[in-house]
Amino acid sequence: MTGTVEVPGEVAERSQRIAGRWVAASDGGTFEDLNPFTGGVYARVPSATAADVGRAVDSAAAAFAPWSATPPRERQRLFLRAADVVERRRDDLVATMALETGAVRAFAAFQVQWAAGFLRLAAQWSYGDAGTVIPVDAPGTYAMATRRPLGVVAGFSPWNGAFNLAWRTVAPPLAAGNTVVLKPSELAPVSAGLLVAEVLEEAGFPAEVLQVVTHGPGEAGPVADVLFERPEVRAFNFTGSTAVGRMLAERAGRHLKRIALELGGFNPTIVLADADLDAAVETAAFAAFFHQGQICMNTRKLVVERPVLDEFLGRLSEKAASLRVGDPSDPASQLGPLIHDQAVASARRRIEEAVASGATVVLGGGSTGRCFEPTILVGVPPEATMYCEETFAPVVVVEPFDGIDEAVSVANSTPYGLTASILTRDTGRAVAISRRLEAGVVNVNGPTMYAEPNLPIGGVKESGWARFGLWSMESFSDRVTVTVHDGPPNHRI
Repeated sequence: MTGTVEVPGEVAERSQRIAGRWVAASDGGTFEDLNPFTGGVYARVPSATAADVGRAVDSAAAAFAPWSATPPRERQRLFLRAADVVERRRDDLVATMALETGAVRAFAAFQVQWAAGFLRLAAQWSYGDAGTVIPVDAPGTYAMATRRPLGVVAGFSPWNGAFNLAWRTVAPPLAAGNTVVLKPSELAPVSAGLLVAEVLEEAGFPAEVLQVVTHGPGEAGPVADVLFERPEVRAFNFTGSTAVGRMLAERAGRHLKRIALELGGFNPTIVLADADLDAAVETAAFAAFFHQGQICMNTRKLVVERPVLDEFLGRLSEKAASLRVGDPSDPASQLGPLIHDQAVASARRRIEEAVASGATVVLGGGSTGRCFEPTILVGVPPEATMYCEETFAPVVVVEPFDGIDEAVSVANSTPYGLTASILTRDTGRAVAISRRLEAGVVNVNGPTMYAEPNLPIGGVKESGWARFGLWSMESFSDRVTVTVHDGPPNHRI
């Protein structure tokens, strides 16, 4: 069984996943999940009540003890089966992401591939580090720092990399022995949540280890209230904007609950004069415009050494102008729509503000419906918002530099520090520069978005804290010290 029922007009009636069942909201409330390309209704989805969220926490808490005691071989088997289900369902998953999130085929297919690989990696974690033996000074004493799951983890998954980031939110806590209550973004409740529950159900996971509660626009508050107030919820896992992350961190602090955060980024790519310009242009275009610039790790600023600025800018403009923008369900489309009208309006305002401040639009700046043209700006002054704040659209700023000190200064002139990239033939020099960049990830001769599940991914400064992927296991488990004293007592009063 799944959480989908087709109704006339091709609008799917969806259900939440609570206490091992597909259910409606307790008060019957729903909201419309919109197709970002057409603006039409893709699905109707339950809008959870506080009572629904409470039942989800109760169910997850009850499932914790048996799940945490599940032998590693069984957990491994389940994660491997889930990976197989993801690959088997590739075509319908890709179609869903196109209709609900505007992801073109290449990005949706990447998310499927990434998710399957991530699940196979999570299967290995079942046999991962369970503790460490620590030498101590006391005679006849044996000490261990063991790893213990926390209990219930609440996950908030985003809409932009909806499917793969949902798995990144869910799989590590589950692999560590926790149970999860997942609250997907209201802009992608299916791709960022309900599909995950379907896959786990088909793979044979215990019915109550994952709960998925959905809510309509502007209705996240009551859901979050229950999750923060319930003592069974021990930790939070959030990927999203810095503004929301800051509010969640404040609430987590008041309740003394840990929280892992990957937040916004204003990611620079430094192009040195000795770079292979053909490769640099392809890398920069991919990093700046992929998924319509709606990935937190997209390149927002290209910092280009002045001797190659004109040639690089000309080639990049040609490449950007050649990109096909349109219906994400069309295999020929390379870029799709922005997620909603507000995103289009925000991008326009940012561009207009930059131009009013003295910037020049080299290419683009317009839109058809929600499909925004790849856009390149130069001469953006520091007082313009676009100079150091991310714009979730296919918009990139190009700024020249004359020396490495200046390049580093420009790259670091932002409150964010998620990723960065350096393009050059001199990799040794690039590694030396990387040590000066304020970013959680620095890629040499690769795009700012490059990441793999087994790498520690996360930001510094206002881009968050903690690391995701394999490295997030530490965020979702406790280290408990156990000592064993053999022989006669070593301590006397």
